[in-house]
Amino acid sequence: MEPIYRYRQIFPLYPDYLLILNVAIQPHLQGSSFDRAILQKCLELASRAAGCTAPNPLVGSVVVKEGEIVGEGFHPAAGEPHAEVFALRAAGERAKGSTVYVNLEPCNHYGRTPPCSEALIKAGVKKVVVGMVDPDPRVAGGGIERLRQAGIEVIVGVEEAACRQLNEAFIHRILYQKSWGILKYAMTLDGKIAATTGHSAWVTGEAARHWVHQQRAASDVVVVGGNTVRKDNPLLTSHGVGLHDPLRVVMSRSLALPQEANLWNVEKVPTLVLTEVGANPELQKSLRSRGVEIITFPQLTPQVAMEHFYDRGLSRIFWECGGVLASRAIAQGTIQKIMAFIAPKIIGGQDAPSPVGDLGLVQMSEALNLERVSMTSIGSDFLIEGYLQ
Repeated sequence: MEPIYRYRQIFPLYPDYLLILNVAIQPHLQGSSFDRAILQKCLELASRAAGCTAPNPLVGSVVVKEGEIVGEGFHPAAGEPHAEVFALRAAGERAKGSTVYVNLEPCNHYGRTPPCSEALIKAGVKKVVVGMVDPDPRVAGGGIERLRQAGIEVIVGVEEAACRQLNEAFIHRILYQKSWGILKYAMTLDGKIAATTGHSAWVTGEAARHWVHQQRAASDVVVVGGNTVRKDNPLLTSHGVGLHDPLRVVMSRSLALPQEANLWNVEKVPTLVLTEVGANPELQKSLRSRGVEIITFPQLTPQVAMEHFYDRGLSRIFWECGGVLASRAIAQGTIQKIMAFIAPKIIGGQDAPSPVGDLGLVQMSEALNLERVSMTSIGSDFLIEGYLQ
């Protein structure tokens, strides 16, 4: 019964899948040390397309024959061939009788591309090692079952936790029909994100900032509020650490924003402004003339923004906003994960801003607890990551 327990965390709203998944993964759960090492290679390949595949998952694949890697590939973008196809192409005739590794179950349906299960069968592979079952109801064990029906040995659940973490935004999107929200902030030891003057450059060191740039590169969207634009005038790019820059989004109900800002330069990276109907029409006209996309809503909230991101096919939403917007995003259930940097500094100031504004909680027993918490040292700073219940 162990497989059912492990998957219950991933499929809480889909109990009907549990029996299917249990049957799929019961024969093998861990794989050999060689299997785990090659699955890690699949994850590394998959992560090369981080930020580029939404609404699709990140997938990497490796073809091994007689202990040697003979082909590898990853899914580069929605609409492009899947990882298994690229890996099989690279392997050529050597794919026959081989073992194929992939971090996510091969699909068994026709979408924008043909099913990978059929490509594997046609190539004559002998064995397939799968990191995790695909939560997409169109797949959900069907790809594994198709391969087994064709006489191919299938091992499932190798490096499963790492596979789930890589695609946590995709899993959330599939199961809940919502985009995945991450709130990132950096604060001093005394809980301040800026001085009383609003000056905030820099709370953390260079290594931590580089890490943030990597997270932006892996995200579909980075979100800030109007106050961040006014006080920090950010670029919100990945600063060249990856091949991808996220869609930069400014949320401002009043549109009381400066005429000139780094975000209004959209020559290389697009900017989307979300605001309310009738807000600052002169600035709207000016920004649109410069290529900034503007969308208005009768009432702008974090929940409305996340619904819009989901409708656009965007999965991983990276919130880098100030405390007021952060508290609203948390209160409306649009944040699933917290990434909090703590710098070994003390700035003081009774009125200095903190990372999260008023949540309406008046007793410590009401505090929001994080689950699956980890702490990492990055340069001179500490990163605490955890998931909201």
